[in-house]
Amino acid sequence: MIKENVEKILNELPDGVGLVAAAKTRTPEEILECVEAGVGIIGENYVQEAERAYSVIGDRARWHMIGHLQSNKAKKAVKIFDMIETVDSVKLAKAIDRACEKIGRTMPILIEINSGEEPQKAGVMPEDAVGLVKEISGLNNIEILGLMTMGPFAGDPEEARPYFQKTRALFEEIKGLELPRVEMKYLSMGMSNSYKVAIEEGANLVRIGTKIFGERHYD
Repeated sequence: MIKENVEKILNELPDGVGLVAAAKTRTPEEILECVEAGVGIIGENYVQEAERAYSVIGDRARWHMIGHLQSNKAKKAVKIFDMIETVDSVKLAKAIDRACEKIGRTMPILIEINSGEEPQKAGVMPEDAVGLVKEISGLNNIEILGLMTMGPFAGDPEEARPYFQKTRALFEEIKGLELPRVEMKYLSMGMSNSYKVAIEEGANLVRIGTKIFGERHYD
């Protein structure tokens, strides 16, 4: 089933749109099946789950952190992930920067935007995004490559459209500033129920879990 689902989605996606398989709670075996079906990027929400899957799959895929990363997990995260999509504070950016410096690498990151402006959710508020980008763009071991947003978990995909539009407008605004060490290359928006709307609004990375793996199961 996973193989068929992956092939169907990959055939649907327009050129230039990358697929991130959202692998939260999935087994390494399921993730491996997904990689063998043609998915090149695995998105993990937790460092511990990523370590477990990485030990089986390794560099056969690229690994993106798509969940909230705690600063104290940065040391482990920078050893596994090829990109951290969820940077939303100076504190976290500095923790990633320090951890990368110790192992001699540069980490590509996306800035997570709280486009729904929901206080209980991670992400920087839209009005603070430009300031955050300016403040962390001087760090030597991170590279800002774009924005990411979750948007509200709405039932109707159309309800997510204004949040995607807001994030796209921010993306263009930051791009126009031509800040040093900032390359606005990726706009990561949309999940299983909303990725088609996200693509219409400019997303070039979509994070899809349920439509690949089926309904999530819990141990």
